[in-house]
Amino acid sequence: MGRLHAAWGNNMAKVNISGKMVEEKDACISVFDHGLLYGDGVFEGIRVYGRCIFKLDEHVERMYDSARAISLPMPVDRQKFKEEIIRTCKENGIESGYIRAVATRGAGDLGLNPRTCKNPQYIIIARKVDPLLGEKSIEQGADIITSSIRRVQSCAIPIRAKTLNYLNSVLAAAQAIDMGKDEAIMFSESGYVAEGSGDNIFIIKNGVIKTPPESSGALKGITRDSIIEMARANGFFVEEADMTHFDIYTADEIFLTGTLAEIVPVKSIDSRKVGDGRPGETTKKLAALFRKYVANKGHKY
Repeated sequence: MGRLHAAWGNNMAKVNISGKMVEEKDACISVFDHGLLYGDGVFEGIRVYGRCIFKLDEHVERMYDSARAISLPMPVDRQKFKEEIIRTCKENGIESGYIRAVATRGAGDLGLNPRTCKNPQYIIIARKVDPLLGEKSIEQGADIITSSIRRVQSCAIPIRAKTLNYLNSVLAAAQAIDMGKDEAIMFSESGYVAEGSGDNIFIIKNGVIKTPPESSGALKGITRDSIIEMARANGFFVEEADMTHFDIYTADEIFLTGTLAEIVPVKSIDSRKVGDGRPGETTKKLAALFRKYVANKGHKY
């Protein structure tokens, strides 16, 4: 299994299902839930660092925007939802870890009609997680591929919404795993670099940091935006630009970013070395800056 897709610990947890805390083994939803039947729902992944929920407001805002984009009525208001996220972290004794917040359309008929779902629900999971590439990830780096699976077009599914319909990304991730690699980079139908199966991509060329724009099919990641903000504040030049295979094959450095990924350097892509085949110095500097950045950016509890 690719290392970027094996981050969960084995600890048991209490799960929050629409405000009710239940043991993990007892956490259940209806087999008629449209989130299960049709991927009809939205989610967020959120990190906790030292009892500080990283950019909680931004994550909840994005989740509610995602729900609005697919006409999913959220079962509680934003403030109540944030309170339930915090309560779930406390119940599980999370010092540092990962939160998965999900909202589903709820149970309905077997047909596609979302109006048969009368009671949308939410699920909040808070768990400890292992580093994606182990404790020395920043020194090791990842081996990645370019995927033949194209990023779904925004005219098909609203790509800025984090929906439960993730088959597009699952297929790309599976392709990388089957090849013994860590991650897959997906391209738009126009042939431009979009993002990884579950993370954003940055390259560094001649001192300039570049990342694909949203128009390429890239999710407007919260970690991505944090890296851009942090890098610019520390004197780096960052631009959003369309990129092709040529750009990533000739990059001096490449790194991936995401809630679970944080910053993961890339040492090879399609069996081509990135730079000298080791994590680059600029990537290491950004990773060190990011560790400081996350300490106070969010809600402490």
